[in-house]
Amino acid sequence: MKALRIDKTDSGSSAAFVDFYEGALMPGNVTVRVSHSTVNYKDGLAITGRNPVVRHFPMIGGIDFAGTVETSDDAAFAPGDRVVCNGWGLSETHFGGYAEKARVKGDWLVRLPDSLSEHDAMAVGTAGYTATLAVMALERHGLTPADGPAVVTGAAGGVGSFSLMLLKKAGWHCLAVTGRTAEADYLRDLGAAEIVERAELSERGKPLGKERWAAGVDSVGSFTLANLVAQLRRGGAVAACGLAQGMDLPASVAPFILRGAALLGIDSVYCPRARREEAWARLARDLDRDKLASVTRTIPFAEVIDAAHAILEGTIRGRVVVTIP
Repeated sequence: MKALRIDKTDSGSSAAFVDFYEGALMPGNVTVRVSHSTVNYKDGLAITGRNPVVRHFPMIGGIDFAGTVETSDDAAFAPGDRVVCNGWGLSETHFGGYAEKARVKGDWLVRLPDSLSEHDAMAVGTAGYTATLAVMALERHGLTPADGPAVVTGAAGGVGSFSLMLLKKAGWHCLAVTGRTAEADYLRDLGAAEIVERAELSERGKPLGKERWAAGVDSVGSFTLANLVAQLRRGGAVAACGLAQGMDLPASVAPFILRGAALLGIDSVYCPRARREEAWARLARDLDRDKLASVTRTIPFAEVIDAAHAILEGTIRGRVVVTIP
């Protein structure tokens, strides 16, 4: 079968398409015939070697996949079941979705809702699933649209695009933060009521700023996340799920002790199955399929490496679905 394998080199790592054998797949109790995968920011890091996210070599890339169960020793799944897999170390410590077949633990899989196709599932992918977990976390914190507006950083990216769609569907007034002002119409179509220039938040700011928003979804980190928290309304919260600007958080305790601000961490990788199923059910119910199509493009497997470079260069808008031959 065809697979995209990442190998260790003297200078770091390299990625190439190879012929692979099912018998060489890593241990697991469910084998899935993969039909679709995606290209996420983390995939870009793994394929290009720009960041050492791969921790086992050789590695099959792809942090998520959708497909049909071929064989199963897990009572929860049977041949023919349509499933999706996100996280769990795929493409880091366990072979991922850039191959015609994947073998994983049944505990990692979620059965797809009937209304979602495998293509839909990967148009959503880790990005949409993570955005859903973030919106659910804000709601569990008790926040509602009546509390004030919601802000979304990295709004033209995958997590940002889905966050806007889901927040708009839930009735929020949304502010979209982006450095790509040419994407303003695209962001408004997804649900943004206002566009905020990225430069307003990407540099060191005041420890406590003007109260601007009640909720936020951040996929950027660093100064941007610190500024989001500093400008939260009293009792507000930001769900943090990314680090595109950096892993650091140059923030002050002031918003936390003077306004009761909350920072909600989103772990999409090892999230338990019950919450994953809740997230996928929410997506099946609330996601606008026309808007999903508008933020998605589909590429053949052979174009994955090019797409990995493009996503790190910030030239990809929305989602990329990969068809696996």
